[in-house]
Amino acid sequence: IHKSPSIEERQEKATALLAVDGMGCPNCVNRVRNSLLLVYGVVSASVELDPGRAEVVFNPRLVQPIHLKHAVTAAGGDGRHEYRAYLIG
Repeated sequence: IHKSPSIEERQEKATALLAVDGMGCPNCVNRVRNSLLLVYGVVSASVELDPGRAEVVFNPRLVQPIHLKHAVTAAGGDGRHEYRAYLIG
């Protein structure tokens, strides 16, 4: 998906680096990225299959890293995929 962050979302920015487990293909990368972008407060998300990382720019007044971890987990909620995220930076 393409996201156009609101003015409020862009007012303040922080970056979180997440290690993401469970991704096995480019479709997994898209699922995780799209789930992160759906979180209000996330400005942008870049997800890489190898080495299994996500870099997320977000507004810390609107969302916290724990919400990003939950979004990664929710991306695998189809019964076939299971993703986990760990904050590494």
